[in-house]
Amino acid sequence: MSVTMLVERMTPFTSTIFAEITQLAVDTGAINLGQGFPDTDGPASLLADAAANITGGINQYPPGPGVPALREAVAAHQQRFYGLEVDPADVLVTVGATEAIASAVLSLCSAGDEVIAFEPYYDSYPAMTALSGATLRTVPLRAPDFSFDPDELRATFSARTRMVLLNSPHNPTGAVFDREQLQLIADLATEHDAIVVADEVYEHMTFDVPHIPIATLPGMAERTLTISSAGKTFSVTGWKIGWIHGPSELVAATRAVKQFLSYTAGAPLQPAVAAALGLPDEFYAGIATSLRGKRELLSAGLREAGFTVYQPRGTYFVVVDGRPLGFEDGYKLAYDLPTLCGVAAVPVSVFASSPEGVEATRPLVRFAFCKRDEVLTEAVGRLAGLR
Repeated sequence: MSVTMLVERMTPFTSTIFAEITQLAVDTGAINLGQGFPDTDGPASLLADAAANITGGINQYPPGPGVPALREAVAAHQQRFYGLEVDPADVLVTVGATEAIASAVLSLCSAGDEVIAFEPYYDSYPAMTALSGATLRTVPLRAPDFSFDPDELRATFSARTRMVLLNSPHNPTGAVFDREQLQLIADLATEHDAIVVADEVYEHMTFDVPHIPIATLPGMAERTLTISSAGKTFSVTGWKIGWIHGPSELVAATRAVKQFLSYTAGAPLQPAVAAALGLPDEFYAGIATSLRGKRELLSAGLREAGFTVYQPRGTYFVVVDGRPLGFEDGYKLAYDLPTLCGVAAVPVSVFASSPEGVEATRPLVRFAFCKRDEVLTEAVGRLAGLR
């Protein structure tokens, strides 16, 4: 009997940088600022609700599209924060934002189509594009502000463009696209009749600038699928409760694939997230306030260590350039850091694939600051030894 090997289009995706760096941090005892997960739990009310749901017997399959309370809460959240009118029937609950992305790409793209993403990108984008059989086209985001060149964006669109994967606030760079940038994306998507999949999981994590959902721009609600999740907003990344909403026909297509991936999940967690989405404004304001302080703490330490620091406008990541310290290759630096100073980070170049994107990100590494202040302070102390 012969052994069938992995299909060729998936051979570049056999491992993730997060698994490798996390294992390296464990092996060396390094502080792991590589993978983006908090080290504190979310709101007490959310946790208590989930526990009560488990002991109260909410443990069997929830409805495939998601429990009604959560779908209604997502719609109410979009109206409350952005003035978006969303029908709860057009909300689909998913196993995290990653399943929402996978379901959207796999249901709407196929061989011959092109998918546009901004580079560096969240690592599921190229993998899902490859699974769909479509071709990924990228637009580089360059330091120091990680904005895109409008002419490069225009040149990336073609008659084959089927989808734009838009992530703002942007992981890994911390960029937040402004209205002018979003309008250009919207104009080009409309001109080429492309679908926009807006990955907005860091929507409540911006500093001094607003998050603007592209679906709020004129005419864009009709061609946009918007994705978010509880994991980032409520610091429960292990729960994997996400959602996607948009036009009925696009959500129906997404649901057709999603139901054969996980079908459904998180029965006791979904109602708890529904209640948490209704938490008062001060909770949501507090997310950014807390992270702003952590951003300043880690950024100051990284500057003191000798890095060039690119101040993020959103998310909980900060990107630095290692060249002032003599590190030309961010990939090598990320693998050496745990041994050099006992802190782990991820290289940014692994989130790029085009020659232009790889070159633009070659010296960069990304640190996560969604950790307790005492952990960040310890990391800053260790990083000081690099200089």
